[in-house]
Amino acid sequence: MDVTDSSGLVAFISAAAVLIGVVGVVVPMLPGLLLCWAGVMVWALFGGHGAVGWTVAVAATLVLALGFTAKYLVPGRNLKRAGVPNLTLFLGGLLGIVGFFLIPVVGLVIGFVLGVFIVERVRQKDNARAWESTKHALKAAGVSMLIELATALLIAGIWLGGLLVA
Repeated sequence: MDVTDSSGLVAFISAAAVLIGVVGVVVPMLPGLLLCWAGVMVWALFGGHGAVGWTVAVAATLVLALGFTAKYLVPGRNLKRAGVPNLTLFLGGLLGIVGFFLIPVVGLVIGFVLGVFIVERVRQKDNARAWESTKHALKAAGVSMLIELATALLIAGIWLGGLLVA
């Protein structure tokens, strides 16, 4: 790929954004899906690919919308069935953010787990039930991350398909 011409530069920037976006799904504090989508949009809209670019842009946008919707609805429905309130997740998330700054790399997970457990322990006044709620919250976070990863990979695949066709 020749990055001296504008279409090569656009493809290079797009590839970097898509790759960083996929990594960003797994690494907290990077907007993974939005980076993937933005990379595809740069390629589709500024790469001079005509109908192929527009088709890729529309397909990536639809996948992004479906992925965002599923990322929140599926785990939320499971948590609601398990009786874990949204406030618990919110407070657990806040403690996760604090943990991220106190303990690099693993602090986010430790803070989230500890936060959910503490909130549920106070709410339910029982360690066993609080731990069950914490496990449900962890499963929901994992499902959400898997949905986000699948969405990012689909967007990347759409972009690769467009790159091969164009």
